[in-house]
Amino acid sequence: MLSTPPLSLYIHLPWCVAKCPYCDFNSHALDGALPEDRYVDALLADLEVDLPRVWGRPVVSVFMGGGTPSLFSAAAIDRLLSGVRARLQLAPEAEITMEANPGTVEHDRFEAYRAAGVNRISLGVQTFDDEKLHKLGRIHSGDEAGTAIEAVKAAGFERFNLDLMWALPEQTVDQALADVERALAFGPRHVSHYQLTLEPNTVFAKHPPVLPDEDTVIAMQEACGERLRVAGLHAYEISAWAVPGEESIHNLNYWRFGDYLGIGAGAHGKITLPAENRILRTRRKAHPRPYLNALQDSGFIAEEKAIPVSELAFEYFLNRFRLDEPVPLAQFETRTGLPADTVGDALDRAVELGLVEVETPDSPPDHSTVVHRTDRGHRFLNDLQGLFL
Repeated sequence: MLSTPPLSLYIHLPWCVAKCPYCDFNSHALDGALPEDRYVDALLADLEVDLPRVWGRPVVSVFMGGGTPSLFSAAAIDRLLSGVRARLQLAPEAEITMEANPGTVEHDRFEAYRAAGVNRISLGVQTFDDEKLHKLGRIHSGDEAGTAIEAVKAAGFERFNLDLMWALPEQTVDQALADVERALAFGPRHVSHYQLTLEPNTVFAKHPPVLPDEDTVIAMQEACGERLRVAGLHAYEISAWAVPGEESIHNLNYWRFGDYLGIGAGAHGKITLPAENRILRTRRKAHPRPYLNALQDSGFIAEEKAIPVSELAFEYFLNRFRLDEPVPLAQFETRTGLPADTVGDALDRAVELGLVEVETPDSPPDHSTVVHRTDRGHRFLNDLQGLFL
């Protein structure tokens, strides 16, 4: 039986000072003055489009991503979050995250964002190596990154995330480890540690830099992972590490196939409608100009479609197996509306290949069955996910 999962809100703020050559996100270099008042107006009008579908449902997390949300003033963020609270029921301890970039281009001090209601910062450090930062097209230095982290802590943010990238152009294992060491010196309880990949339609895809070879990449992953583990963080998701209990609520809701409203230029959403027995995917207009023009007629949505029943199992496990935690098949049933035996053959094959272990008192799988992803399943995650196509 399909039921409503926890609900989150994603807010996309699409502008950056400059577009990084590796970035395939919907971000746009700022040309002229930031239209923050008009954009906040658009975001709140956009939110109202989806409100009838989520009346009465509490929101467990809000995530402001980009782009560079910290280009917006604290006053604009305050007005935005006040408008969100007036339209949605935020849970008492709702996690409210804002992405920020180090450097001198930020609009306000972190204390002002905290006063506006932000209670978690995700800081895009990427690396502390000035040479590597230059190659990545970043506009801050390693020292500015350190200063920004200290400012986040001084502002009273107990919960903050540091974004680190590895397998950077011509990076060595020692250099990757040095980034992790310097990050850990600031005492973060959450670190996003992800490999640089060359995505289509980016400058790096057109003009590829020299990246480390496969053996070096594997050595980096193992060495950095071991250092993070020794520091007391665990890899609760493929590229996210946290002290136990400090996992991102927003991240967890994504990977557990929860619901999320997506507002802002290019934002994606997922909404479960049990009464209609369907799950919707939504996508907003991508470019800021047509998105802002939609203020005239509330035509913010570029695409809306139900997930085909034939794709639900794959979508669920595509997300769910990213997490390093057991998967109750009872949750698969309530999140997809499909019976557990729908994936019986795929699970049998995954067991044969050593990708999962299935803990169940009965056969075939029933509501009490729990699936555990093995270390081999982690290593060959794409193969595991592909079994559910």
